[in-house]
Amino acid sequence: MKKILLAEDDPNLGMLLQDYLQLKGKFEVVLCQDGEEALKTFNKDHFDMCIFDVMMPKKDGFTLGKEIRRLNPHIPIIFATAKTMIEDKAEAYNLGGDDYITKPFRIEELLLRINALFKRVSDPEKSEASDQQSKFDIGNYKFDYTAQLITNADSQQKLSTKEAELLRLLCLKKNEVLTREEALISIWHDDNYFNGRSMDVFLSKLRKYLKEDPKVEIINVHGKGYKLLVS
Repeated sequence: MKKILLAEDDPNLGMLLQDYLQLKGKFEVVLCQDGEEALKTFNKDHFDMCIFDVMMPKKDGFTLGKEIRRLNPHIPIIFATAKTMIEDKAEAYNLGGDDYITKPFRIEELLLRINALFKRVSDPEKSEASDQQSKFDIGNYKFDYTAQLITNADSQQKLSTKEAELLRLLCLKKNEVLTREEALISIWHDDNYFNGRSMDVFLSKLRKYLKEDPKVEIINVHGKGYKLLVS
């Protein structure tokens, strides 16, 4: 079981995050309510990830993250804050943060980011290879993500950037479920209603582009997401 150090000075939000991540994420989560307590806790135990609120008493999240990074150069750190200025995000990454999430956020989004970060850390070579893959065979079609082109023997179709990004995610999980939330967070960085409707339009277009090959189908998986089926 992965162990997460969570530092959040809002007791209600902290307990909500702790309960959700333990129940849904199957993580062990240790909650601290200020930066000094979090640093002491980190020094006493082993953790696999840290999630730090930025605006905390006694020791703010950025200072805490900087000190943690000195102690452990490799542990993943996610900063959570109401600050939205680009300078704040830049500081988070400059201090060695691996991700940054802006309050208010959906807990489901935080869990997606945690899982994605653990995946990159646990299997960096596979993750890097996946990130670099840009050409795919889809039945009778060939998809070039970099050129944003779908081609077959008779024609070619130029894709928009969002269409190419969405098709690439489907290809990377060919014959497996791509969750709706995963696609929205990865491409739009927010899984709100309007982005969801926009994605539905792009999915319809992709189905149209691939309709000439009966062995290729993009299906809805009720309550979960989508699946690119290639038989």
